[in-house]
Amino acid sequence: MSDQYCVIGNPIGHSRSPDIHASFASETGQDISYERVLAPLDGFAETVRGLIERGYRGANVTVPFKLEAASLATRLEERARLAGAVNTLRFENGEIVGDNTDGPGLVADIVRNAGVPLGGKRVLLLGAGGAARGVILPILQHAPQAIVIANRTHATADALVAQFAAQAAHPGQVSACGFDDIAAAFDVVINATSASLSSSMPPVPAAAFSRNTLALDMMYGNKPSPFMAFAASHGATTRDGLGMLVEQAAEAFAIWRGVRPQTAAILEQMRSKS
Repeated sequence: MSDQYCVIGNPIGHSRSPDIHASFASETGQDISYERVLAPLDGFAETVRGLIERGYRGANVTVPFKLEAASLATRLEERARLAGAVNTLRFENGEIVGDNTDGPGLVADIVRNAGVPLGGKRVLLLGAGGAARGVILPILQHAPQAIVIANRTHATADALVAQFAAQAAHPGQVSACGFDDIAAAFDVVINATSASLSSSMPPVPAAAFSRNTLALDMMYGNKPSPFMAFAASHGATTRDGLGMLVEQAAEAFAIWRGVRPQTAAILEQMRSKS
């Protein structure tokens, strides 16, 4: 019987993770199955325990369960501990081990796939939830000039700044603001809110964008999100979250199976189907 894995979320029908992992399995010769699992909003822990009882080896975790997954894990890898959020679980020796591959996936897509270096750049991160938490440390490791976290609730963004202060190279490298405080363009703008899931627009002003801006939405779909359309209308180059999805999936696959698949072919294939 194939080793079983899945992605857990709510909603989950939009997820393309099963296609990605099927491709990875074919490429690497790994015998796995991978499916979508819809967990009730109040039933994430029960869902995970049920998967363990049925012999699953691991799971990816998506909106809105990344913070709850961190609490549920019996052991956290360092990058997940610092993020306070988990997107990858592995079940072994009676433990639930939590990891976070979102940040490495995002950085790989920006730097390698989009060809945009992060060193010395000003990065605007929209949102302060689980998706945002997972990417701050990997971005910091590429030595940006600044990461500014914008959030509707300023105190939540302030708490995230305090959480990563020890990892910053200098005071002020990570800071917080409200959406109304954004008055100048950034080199990279990352939408880590869940607004695009409901075809909504985060309240980011046009001033955040210029012709030199890369605007990346962590969400993906068959057409540009309102965030991407708005950024493009103000001159930015836009990118959806499909590349990040593929790259973080490759990192998760490596955690589970001990081999990291190549991503270029599956990313090109999935883009052609979008």
